[in-house]
Amino acid sequence: EGVEVGGPHAPYRQSERHDIYREVIDKLLATGALYESYSTAEEIDARNEANGRAKQLGYDNFDRDLTDEQKAAFRAEGRQPALRLRVPDEDLTYVDLIRGEVTFPAGSFPDFVVVRPNGVPLYTFVNPVDDALMGITHVLRGEDLMPSTARQLSLYAALIDAGVTTFVPRFAHMPLVLGETGNKKLSKRDPQADLFLHRERGFIHEGLLNYLALLGWSIGPDRDVFSLDEFIAAFDIENVNPNPARFDQKKAESINGDHIRMLDVKDFAERTVPYLAAAGLFDEPTHEQLVLAFRAAPLVQERVQLLGEVPGMLGFLFRDEVSYDADALKGLPANAAEVLDACVTALEPVTDFTPEKIQEALSTALVENLELKPRVAYGPPRVAITGRRVSPPLFESMDLLGKDESLRRLRALSAFLAN
Repeated sequence: EGVEVGGPHAPYRQSERHDIYREVIDKLLATGALYESYSTAEEIDARNEANGRAKQLGYDNFDRDLTDEQKAAFRAEGRQPALRLRVPDEDLTYVDLIRGEVTFPAGSFPDFVVVRPNGVPLYTFVNPVDDALMGITHVLRGEDLMPSTARQLSLYAALIDAGVTTFVPRFAHMPLVLGETGNKKLSKRDPQADLFLHRERGFIHEGLLNYLALLGWSIGPDRDVFSLDEFIAAFDIENVNPNPARFDQKKAESINGDHIRMLDVKDFAERTVPYLAAAGLFDEPTHEQLVLAFRAAPLVQERVQLLGEVPGMLGFLFRDEVSYDADALKGLPANAAEVLDACVTALEPVTDFTPEKIQEALSTALVENLELKPRVAYGPPRVAITGRRVSPPLFESMDLLGKDESLRRLRALSAFLAN
């Protein structure tokens, strides 16, 4: 049901529903819920000032009981009336599904315009009318829209009285989401509110949905990670916290990382391919590149929180020349060239170039023979192979590159340091 497919409540574009709105307007005029208002803004301000009423209080309900003669006189002046809803002169109370009983005292707001003088109904009119005619039972929205509920309750009462609908929908006003600092709500200009940016950075839908669900709700004590099915089964609107929630980028990324680790390895690998392509590591991947990506994926699945981090971790596998990070070079020991040469000497005779044999050869050459601590010993070959100080497991990375390419890279960094 909707704009594209039609349905029992068509048409779905407000621009195509003018006849429907006109029919409802006529019914509300007939019951007296709507009335003609000719007052200009200047006249309203002047009356407020004369009566000692603050200007910000706005319209003073002056036109509620105009006589036919007064209306005719205004029309003779060329004025066209707006239509205002006659607001009940009593408290308006409803039960919010999140906030409990809410009361708007009588006089909180004046009769308000629902149809412009040119005959075009306002959004404050057509939105509730559409909901009423389409049988909407629940309205869930942000708490910043809560003040408009009073006007909508007034309009629903008039619609029921006119026979347009038989019930008022249930309202629930969700807590606002604040930025990481301050008390300002997220706006569409804030990066945290940009779903496309989250996707571009490498959030997966399971992780982002999980985190968003936690903004004002909890599945249980000391539990933050859950599946969509678990969320659907456990969610109850009445358990939503009415207080504002704060968007925590680090927590969002951490939860996303948890969901990445929960993925099947093949699924994870498939999801990394668009990010590898976007990073320029390939255009249309060849069969060999796909095989390499799928073999490499398990090496980083436990190490990343965002899919966008994968190209930085695996890029060395798809580039012929290694680009050395400045901090990686800075952290090399003074004897790095000696360590690299020892790596080459140890690996050249290895025929079964597997992670186990690579580790065995390098451990003997560097830890036993050169008496280096493993953390120091494997730094130079890691930078030579990947260009980074932090990388996927070294021995598995060399296995993926193959013996010839691994030796070439070890020699290349040794020569670079010598120059």
